[in-house]
Amino acid sequence: MSDKKPFRFSLQSFNTTSPKSWRSLIDKTEALGYSTFFLADHVLSAGPAMDSTYHPPQMLAAVPAIAMALQQTTTLRVGCRVFCNDYRNPVVLAKEAATMDYLSEGRLEFGIGAGWIKAEYDAIGLPFDEFPQRFSRCAEFVHAYKAFMTGEPLSIKGDFINWSGFSGIPASAQRPHPPLMIGGGSKKILGFAGREADIVSLNFNNRAGMLGPDGMNSGLAAATAQKIQWVRDGAGPRFGELELEIGAYNTIVTDHQLPTATAIGEMLGMSAEDILTHPHCLIGSIDYMCEELERRRETYGISYIAVLDDGENNMVETFAPVVKRLAGK
Repeated sequence: MSDKKPFRFSLQSFNTTSPKSWRSLIDKTEALGYSTFFLADHVLSAGPAMDSTYHPPQMLAAVPAIAMALQQTTTLRVGCRVFCNDYRNPVVLAKEAATMDYLSEGRLEFGIGAGWIKAEYDAIGLPFDEFPQRFSRCAEFVHAYKAFMTGEPLSIKGDFINWSGFSGIPASAQRPHPPLMIGGGSKKILGFAGREADIVSLNFNNRAGMLGPDGMNSGLAAATAQKIQWVRDGAGPRFGELELEIGAYNTIVTDHQLPTATAIGEMLGMSAEDILTHPHCLIGSIDYMCEELERRRETYGISYIAVLDDGENNMVETFAPVVKRLAGK
């Protein structure tokens, strides 16, 4: 694939064992050359609701944790991968984003999605509308977000957002707005991301409302290639400007690649080959990971990779040799 973009790497974390360890993790992320530190946007802690989704509980609220990470660092980009559009008043979220970008002098990355964990919606008493309505709200917010960041007077009359009689201040430091990441796994949202995003986060199609085999199957190699075609179709001539991002959710540095992949595959009803070629998995030695990421960039154009630190797996240091070897190249 021509016009390869340089590699960037992010660390995503939303749990910690103490405030001190959280601050230490942020410092390490910056010192070890990661581009970005990401939060996620889920509100449930451990309990029956979150247990039913197989999603790890989230300890920290995204906005204050992002603000703290920005305050503590000087070069690290910080953001949310991704905000759930339905969880906040749209103008509050836009103003919070603009404020964080302004005060950090332009280091915010802003991710948004339509929401997908039905059990979380149910647990907090929020209606879980059908996807077309959730998508429409999200799409309308994206246009409002871009308008807010200009600092100009606002006049927006939509089906869900009606803003008038005020200006979007503070205007963001980054122009025309902090880089916009849109994440998802369906044709509709990825086509929209191609038209509107700066960064497209390729994710599972979480139509089941939980993590599991259905989602993993929707992220297999052939399915990922199809998703990128949806992005390309939506983007048209601007496709080359987009940064393609993906979460390597199963990242395991090991010299026992095949047994590890086989064990994971057995849990998910997949072959070891499915796991080793799965764009959301990265299993093997540091040398293998570097070679595989270069192969995937050549095949798919994916250059922005997120790895997950759960507060105990020390992924920030384990994966650092890959970051050192490939970041910016």
